[in-house]
Amino acid sequence: MRALSITLKDLQLLLRDRGSLFQYFILPLIFILVFSGALTSIGSTTKDTRLALAVVDLDNGSGAQALLAGIEAAGGVRPELYEQVKAETLLDENDLGRILYIPAGFSQGLSEGKPVTVRLVTHPDASAQQNENVLLVVQGVANDMTLESQILASLRQMGDMQAGNPQAQEAFSTDRLVAQAKGQFEHSRTEPLVVIKQTVPTREAEGEKSPALGQAVLSGITVLFVFLAAQTAAGSIYEEKKVGSFRRLMAAPISRPGMLAGKLLPAFLTALVQIVVIFAFGSLGLRLLGATPVPLENAPLGIALVSIMTALCASALGILIAAIARTESQIGGMSTLVLWGMGLLGGCIAPAFLLDRYLGPLPKIVPHYWANRAFDDLLIRGLGIQDVALELAVLLGFSILFFVIGVWRFDFE
Repeated sequence: MRALSITLKDLQLLLRDRGSLFQYFILPLIFILVFSGALTSIGSTTKDTRLALAVVDLDNGSGAQALLAGIEAAGGVRPELYEQVKAETLLDENDLGRILYIPAGFSQGLSEGKPVTVRLVTHPDASAQQNENVLLVVQGVANDMTLESQILASLRQMGDMQAGNPQAQEAFSTDRLVAQAKGQFEHSRTEPLVVIKQTVPTREAEGEKSPALGQAVLSGITVLFVFLAAQTAAGSIYEEKKVGSFRRLMAAPISRPGMLAGKLLPAFLTALVQIVVIFAFGSLGLRLLGATPVPLENAPLGIALVSIMTALCASALGILIAAIARTESQIGGMSTLVLWGMGLLGGCIAPAFLLDRYLGPLPKIVPHYWANRAFDDLLIRGLGIQDVALELAVLLGFSILFFVIGVWRFDFE
């Protein structure tokens, strides 16, 4: 009951502190808007929203121009010409999602009625839905070109036959022409002249799927600000110690861990509410602003458990900071340095896959990394709760470690 009384008092104080409420709930939403680019999309009606398609034209003939014009006219896809070396370099770096290769001899093959193959190469991390949309557009244009080419070839053949035998004119009746056109249409579907071959390059080494920066914004900002709230929790604990509350509570029938648990609980509950508000904005608010919302329906139980472990870990870290710092200025300075440093190292600003690539295992020493990875696995990669068991265990381990050290080092006097 004593711990619960401490919790209720802290929550009442928090509700009166407008600065803390702004830091907890408003500032994270502003960061999400800025980093996700949602602000730039408001009121912008002239932006080209078509899917970009890099094109390497090795033919430079009339057939290639007709294919590109058809893709442009079809809508939804914006073809852009690239030099082959530059396009392949950008594809390797995941700066391009896909490349369409038009082979040399494409136009000549079409004019001679010979099958030609156009290759669509996609990056392993490119959106599967976008790849499918691009493929459908290119296939539609290719099918139209196949049908047009075969019908024109058929009509030329009939014209040649008529020119060679004027008496055969009666053989080409309306019914015969209609039947010939239908036959050519079916032939164009079963044996197209333009074949689209889609390939996905294999990775040099197996690795986890890397989320794009925009997709990781919400989870990264959420984790960053939940842990930044540890500074507020540490400051609240220091105020209690400064006015002698802990010294008076020492005479009450409550253990030292129980007293600190009473200070941990309000920070924990506030962090949970903070996560709910941020995720609700990421799912509903971004949708209303025209930005891509974050799917929360993939693994709701997993998201709830990761949220609980993240909030618990951040609250325990606040106790640890309050136990180590000796003055109010130390709490402010140390919290700013440590919490922002841990956030940067743990993938709250830069995507975790980039940190893995350049820093190796170093980011794994901070809890932010594990929270970000768990949220990314659930929200971005569509994995289930069983796939984040390790991350949950590590976050729980950090929480216990922070709390135990905090109780051990805390000066209740």
